[in-house]
Amino acid sequence: MKKLIRIGTRDSQLALWQANTVKDKLEFLGYKTEIVSVKSTGDLILDKPLYELGITGIFTKTLDVAMLNGSVDIAVHSMKDVPTLLPKGIVQSAVLERASSSDILVTKENVDFKQTCTIATGSLRRKAQWLHRYPHHDVVGLRGNVITRLQKLEDSKWQGAVFAQAGLERIKILPTNYINLDWMIPAPSQGAMVIVALENDTFSIEATSKLNDKYSEICTNIEREFLRVLEGGCTAPIGAIATIKQDIINFTGVLFSLNGSIKLEVKKSVSIHKYQGFGATCAQEILANGGDELMQQIKAELK
Repeated sequence: MKKLIRIGTRDSQLALWQANTVKDKLEFLGYKTEIVSVKSTGDLILDKPLYELGITGIFTKTLDVAMLNGSVDIAVHSMKDVPTLLPKGIVQSAVLERASSSDILVTKENVDFKQTCTIATGSLRRKAQWLHRYPHHDVVGLRGNVITRLQKLEDSKWQGAVFAQAGLERIKILPTNYINLDWMIPAPSQGAMVIVALENDTFSIEATSKLNDKYSEICTNIEREFLRVLEGGCTAPIGAIATIKQDIINFTGVLFSLNGSIKLEVKKSVSIHKYQGFGATCAQEILANGGDELMQQIKAELK
């Protein structure tokens, strides 16, 4: 008799959608599953930007603990929320086929970007890229789950707020009034869902590995490797996107100063058969061309 796979998740609507998607896929394959939801520190403290809380993996730590103490067997995350180094005893078992990695600006009205505007986001990466393109705009903080953030936008005098397109699409709340920010480089692994399991739980690893999408795994591996080498444990405005076309991986990675005035960028391509270490190579190129000094400056400013 197959054992029950307990799926750990945060209790936000988007997180539950992700967990139920994995539940449905596993049950289609014949596995028995159960969803166990928990509330993370990141969901409880909404009056501070994430980088001010000083906790790496704030949305994932609670589920890490639940797995390590035996309360759940696997956890499902938005991959961009997961630290590049997993806790000891926990391994990545699957990356599902990636959805859109795009950022979008949800607006309440037609926006004249030449004028002074107020744009909301809780992301250092989005803020820096916005100010790089529109230095005359004001960027204000925005926290909460996607529904809360949409409501805050509606109740405000802001001209718009930046969201990940995939999150709004997944729970079917994508407004009609939005602009695709095709110039904004997304967070590493944005739009991807990841499953993690205990490294000694061969049953759960074997079951969930059947849901792995190889191309999504390769692209997110490169992006997260770029992030890991570049940031060295420090939160910073970093964007990365890898795509595959005819067995060629095309990669773009960026590092910005906090105020958006400095932009360092790398664009490289490699054969899909040589992707191992590619993200690190791209990160080293950024570091060698001013990135090391910029990261030291960012760390000092965030203290």
